[in-house]
Parts: sequence; C-alpha cells; structure tokens
Amino acid sequence: MIKKKLKKNSKKVDKFLLNFIKKQKKSLLVAPMKYGVLSGGKKIRSTIIFDTGKLFKIKEKKLINICSAVECIHSYSLIHDDLPCMDNDDYRRGKPSTHKKFGQATAVLAGNSLLTLAFEIISDYQNSIKSNHRNEIINLLANCSGHTGIAGGQELDLKYENKTKKISQIIEMQKKKTGKLFNFCLQSVAIVANKNKKEKIFFGKLGEEIGLLFQLADDFLDIKGSKELTGKPTKKDGKKGKSTLINLIGYENSFKYADKLKKNILLKLKKHGKDAKDLTETIKFILDRNF
Repeated sequence: MIKKKLKKNSKKVDKFLLNFIKKQKKSLLVAPMKYGVLSGGKKIRSTIIFDTGKLFKIKEKKLINICSAVECIHSYSLIHDDLPCMDNDDYRRGKPSTHKKFGQATAVLAGNSLLTLAFEIISDYQNSIKSNHRNEIINLLANCSGHTGIAGGQELDLKYENKTKKISQIIEMQKKKTGKLFNFCLQSVAIVANKNKKEKIFFGKLGEEIGLLFQLADDFLDIKGSKELTGKPTKKDGKKGKSTLINLIGYENSFKYADKLKKNILLKLKKHGKDAKDLTETIKFILDRNF
C-alpha cells in the first residue's frame, strides 16, 4: 500500500517537473538536471507534503509546486554530496552519480541549476498559493537549504569525519543535513493552511524529527542494507569515519533511540485522528523499510 502510494506520488511530481522544464529555453544542462532529479528515488519528501496536506484538507494540486521544489533541492544536494571533493560516491539511485555520467563541472552546474529552479517553481505566477504565503515559503526554503540548513549540515558532516563528537552534536548535524528539508515539507503546508506562528513552528520542529528518523534509517541501511535496496554502495560510513549515532553508541542503542523517536512523533500526531492516517503510515515506513 505505502509503496504504491510513493510510486503514484513520484509520477505526479515527475510529470510536473518535466512539463515545467519543457516550457523553458533549452540548454546543455537540461539533460544532467533531469538525470539528477528524475532518475528514480522514492520522493518520500513529496509524499510527506501530500500527507500533511490531508491534515489540513488541502488539495494536492495546490501543493505540487512545493513538492517539485523540494525534489529539486534534495536532488541538487545529492549531486553535490556525491562529488569527489565531498562524499565521493560513484552510484546514486541504482545509477552512476551525475558527475560520473556527465563530468564534475557539469554536475556542479546542474546542481546549482536545480537549486535555483526550486525557487522559480515556488515563485511561478501560475502557482495557486497566495502571494504572501508564497513569499513566506520562499524565505523558509532559503533558510532550510543554505548555511543554516542542508549546506551547513553537509559542512559539519565533512568536518566531523574521523572525530569523536557528542550525541548532541551528531543529532544537531543530522537535523541540519536532513531534518531541515523535512522541516520545510511540513511547515510550508502549515503556511498554505494559514496556521498561526506557534502551529507553524510546531510542524517545522516535527518535520526535523521526521528528518532525523529518516537519517537514522539511512544509517541503519548502510550497516545492514544492500546495494540493490539502497541503489548505492553500503558499509561506507565506517570506512569514511562518519560521525553517526551508530559509531558512537552502537547499532542496538541507536535503533532503540530511533524507535523511541518514531513513537514520540506518532504520539504528537494522535490528536489529528484519521486525518493523520497517511502521514502516520509514511512515518512508520521510514524506519521499517530497512527490514
């Protein structure tokens, strides 16, 4: 059921992105951009956005721009993360990384172009989101993508390699690297729903917790997953000396931490009753997909 939902949502977002790119002038970067953003992946962030929309009775067509922008940001970050100067990964989503397919310079430019395309998609005049909400969402996306978000988290991830860090430092790094974009996924929908400041902050923080859960699940996959399941080589975090909870407190303790985190997230959603059914299902899948 969940896999069918993910596949269905992924197709919707891919279709929107293809149509949006088709309307633009062609360039040499279109092929590597499409390769990076459309080449597989569960697009779980888009499903989180659609699921959160159901909490507030928001139609999917009003959220499709946000989903597409998120996937552009996520894909840009992966293209750059895979570069030799960063994590140096040759495979992503079961295919050669963008820099292996098109070269490093083109990969950098394609990643940069996806980053800027995200803001173009949100600000598009055909976007049905109210203009004041659109501006707030753009500001939030910038905050979650730059040095206070994804980019800052990746910098910490690189700087923490082969160093012993506190649990709080690792969690903070992972909340930036992965959690901030999930923060955007939930908080942007709360903005569209015209929720007050307190509620928007609540959903943003909840998104960061979901993102942390997702990152922990990825770390578990690196230990016990396979290349066929993940679409990329596994058991590389240990070789690179990555600072993870697993390396600090062990696999079993890390899993207990993740399971407790999942239960706390689900508890916070309980008040929404049946409206949270889809989001609850997706959150459970995030951790359970490893086994």
